[in-house]
Amino acid sequence: MLIVGILKGSTVFLSDLIRHIDLDCEVDFVALRSYESKTPNDFIQVIMDLYDSPVGKDVLIVDDILDTGKTLEFLKNNLIARKAKSVKICVLLNKIKKRKQKIKPDYKGFDIPNKFVVGYGLDYKEKYRNLPYIATFK
Repeated sequence: MLIVGILKGSTVFLSDLIRHIDLDCEVDFVALRSYESKTPNDFIQVIMDLYDSPVGKDVLIVDDILDTGKTLEFLKNNLIARKAKSVKICVLLNKIKKRKQKIKPDYKGFDIPNKFVVGYGLDYKEKYRNLPYIATFK
């Protein structure tokens, strides 16, 4: 199994998660940036791609939060197009109210309301990732 973490937010959750997975697995990372606009021209930029090929591998994408779904849908479709054997999604937090794409996690920690959260890897302007808990940000 290939476990793919989306940088930077997934790192804390992914680190804790893989210690409880009793399967042979590889870990790799991608860095993606989502650009939203008021037009249909939203796009995802790949800042850093996988080190190894996903061809023929069962892939588990791990992310901190699923909100609009654009980034996770992009990555899932990208891995399928690159001939991954299967692609599943695991998120710590699932923010259903903000969803713009019809994508659901295969595994989730918690459903949360439409509030901005920080801590445990989640940030606000690159701050608060190191909090050992998740908190709403005002």
